[in-house]
Amino acid sequence: MKLLFVCSENKLRSPTAETVFSEYDNVEAIAAGTNKDAFTPISGDLIEWADIILVMEQSHRTKIAKKFRKQLKDKKLAVLEIPDNYKYMQPELISLLKAKVPKYVRLD
Repeated sequence: MKLLFVCSENKLRSPTAETVFSEYDNVEAIAAGTNKDAFTPISGDLIEWADIILVMEQSHRTKIAKKFRKQLKDKKLAVLEIPDNYKYMQPELISLLKAKVPKYVRLD
């Protein structure tokens, strides 16, 4: 299962998700950001690579849908509704991710 996690700057939320879910045997995870100055900016190649795209906020979904409409055909795109008020690898963020991601992804 190839998971693409997306936030704005690719510094806190999506890298935390990448780190957490990369530890699962059946998961490959990559993090990206919607901002032009993101550490790893979202790209059509990343969208095509992913089985499921998990964004942190509705605004990320909107940006991706506008820019990558063609590549999103037949892709599952879910909004986790995780606000930008956590630090990288913050225990509360990890707990939130572990609670929300399995609603969209089978992890066993």
